This record gives sequence, C-alpha cells and structure tokens, in this order.
Amino acid sequence: METWDYKKYIKGDKIIWIVLIWLSAISLVIVYSSTGALAYRKNGGDTSHYFLRQLLLQGVGYIIIIGMLKFFKLSFYNKKANLIFIGSIIAVCLGLVFGRGGESTGRTLSLGILSIQPAEIAKVAIIIWIARLLAKTQKDPRLLRIAFFKIMTGVSLICLPIMLANFSSAALLFGTAVIMMFVGRVNVKYLGAVMLAGIGVVVLIYFTAPFLSEKLHIGRFQTIRNRIERKIHGDKDSVKGLTQDDFAMIAINRGGISGVGVGKSEISNFMPAAYNDFIYSIIIEEYGLPGGIIVLLLYIILFTRGGIIIGKCRHTFPMFLATGAVTLILLQALINMAVSSGVIVTGQPLPWISWGGSSQILTAVTFGLLLSVSYETDQESQPASETNLSSNEALQGEDVLMTKN
Repeated sequence: METWDYKKYIKGDKIIWIVLIWLSAISLVIVYSSTGALAYRKNGGDTSHYFLRQLLLQGVGYIIIIGMLKFFKLSFYNKKANLIFIGSIIAVCLGLVFGRGGESTGRTLSLGILSIQPAEIAKVAIIIWIARLLAKTQKDPRLLRIAFFKIMTGVSLICLPIMLANFSSAALLFGTAVIMMFVGRVNVKYLGAVMLAGIGVVVLIYFTAPFLSEKLHIGRFQTIRNRIERKIHGDKDSVKGLTQDDFAMIAINRGGISGVGVGKSEISNFMPAAYNDFIYSIIIEEYGLPGGIIVLLLYIILFTRGGIIIGKCRHTFPMFLATGAVTLILLQALINMAVSSGVIVTGQPLPWISWGGSSQILTAVTFGLLLSVSYETDQESQPASETNLSSNEALQGEDVLMTKN
C-alpha cells in the first residue's frame, strides 16, 4: 500500500505552512465564537453556519495554494502582470458603480451566486505589477526613475476609486507600494515626496469632507473625517452609546492576562465587525495577553521566513514579488491589531483569521505567491539533474540576476 507523499503538494517553506495551519486553527475557533450574535440575527440561531463557511473557505484557500504551486510558475505572473493589473482596475471601477455596501467596509460586486470585493483583487494585482516594473529596471537608474512614475500613476489610478469606498484598503495599497519601491532602490527623495503627498491627501479629505458629502454625496470621506475627529476629540455621542472602538478596548480589558475563556466572549455580541476588523480584540478577550502574543508571533515568524526567502532569491522578479507578499500580509495584520488596540481609526481583516470571502481567497493567493517564490528559489539552487525546473523556464522574460556588492 502506497503512502501519501505530501511533498507533491506541500511545496515551499515548511515553516510558512505550519504558520498557515496555526492561523487556520485560531481562525476557526474565534470565528465560531465571534459570530454567535450574527448567526441569531441572520440564520435563525444556527451558530455553526459561519464556522462551516469559514472551514469551507479555508479548504478552498489551501486548494488554491496547492494549485498555484503545481500548475503556475513565476514566469506566468511576470508575463501576465499588466493584464492582471488592468483587470483589477476594471473590477474596482465596476464595484464602485454597480457594487453594494456590505457589512465590512468597501464595495461588493455581485457575480450571481458569488460576490467579490474588488479591492481584495487589487491588493494582489498591484504587488505583481510593481514587482515586474521594479525587476526590469535595477541596472539602469534612468529606467528606475521612469518605473517610479509609472508605479505612482498606476497606484493613483487604482487607489483613488478604492478610496471612495474603502479608505483603509487604499492606504494599505499605498503603503505596500512605497515599501516595495524603497526595497527596489527608488530614490528616497521621491519616496519622501510621495509620503508627504499622501499626508496631504488625508488633510485635504479632512477639511473638504463636509462639502464633498453634502454637494457630491461622497459619504465615505465624511466617515474618514468623523473617525479622525473621534480620535482627536473623543466621541461626542459616547453618552448615547458605545462605538466599536470602545467595545474593542473593553474586550481587551476584560481579557487581561488570562482571558475569559474559550467561547466566552460577551463583547462580540455588541460589535458588528467583531469577526472581521476587530477580531484581534476578541482573541485577547477570550485568550488574554498570551493569545494576543501568540498571534503576533505567528506573523513575526512569517515576516522572518519571508525575509529568508527574499535573501535566497537570485533574480529580481521573485525577490520583489516575495517582498510585496510579505509586506501586504504584515501591514494588514498590523493595521488590524492597531485598530483593535485603539492606535488608529480604520481597519482591515486579520489575514487568514478574520471571517470573510474575498479576503480569505485573495490572502490564499498572496500566500501562494510567497510559497511559489520559496519553492522555485529552492529548486533553482538544486543541481539540474535533481529538478525539472530551469532558471530560464522559471524566469522567462525577466533575466536580471541579483548581484552582491
């Protein structure tokens, strides 16, 4: 009887796979706990509904990762980068025009039996596209300068429509692009100017939000202004009712050192986004400080392993692709934790833990990209007799070798 050879399917960095499995286990337990009130509101009290849905999405995510490792080489993403990016811009615009508001921030585009959040597609598309542009220009400062202006044009085209519905996703994409360009040796003066421009946009939104909301009916900008106001001056309506930010802090205080126990969260019953943007606070409520530290450590391990993978890359496209994937996941995790802790005022799902559809699937794609870089980099370092993956095959159309100064 033949034994199952997991190596045919579980390819790439094994520690990242272990981190994924741990995140999955935490996700299933905390989603089951934090969606109880939602289940009673929408599914007749069937508390297993969202648990089973999350389990299904996790399973689909693993299938996607395994499929990416088995059927798609890095050269595919390199050659299709422009097409993927253009497709994401079209999806974002369609979502803005035809999409509907969901329980989470952003717009949801219905596709019949399925629905997607185009902003999630844009997250993946932009790191692939920027990786391609940076990869081809590392040996020519003039071309690198041109790539910078192309990247900023593309980032503006995709972030501006996203910002109308989901400011946090636009900010996440903007931050990821800046970090990738920094790693890509873009002139620091250019990046400084970009950061100042980003701050200027936030200030402009703050002061023009009332006009934009009343005259142009762009209510999302008023929401951004209101969140900034609450952060600076406190919530004027707090005597009438607690906000989600307040409930998140209460959850953390209730959790303390030891937590209240598995499945014993009470605050999740009062928070519409307890299973999404504020799920980290529910983790701390139930599992205490150790639970919060364990989740943070898992993302730190992911960051460390990503750095090791990046350091092994011999070619520029895989290096920048891995940089983008790690940056996107880590920044999104930090944003979620910061929102739950009351540090900032706009949220994102906690990668691979928060309940969700599009975010789960596209996070799986991001992990698939990172593991693909890990697998092909390891394959490339093996003797030709031990692998059927050649350097030219893996990196067709992108032949810039990494050089050590």
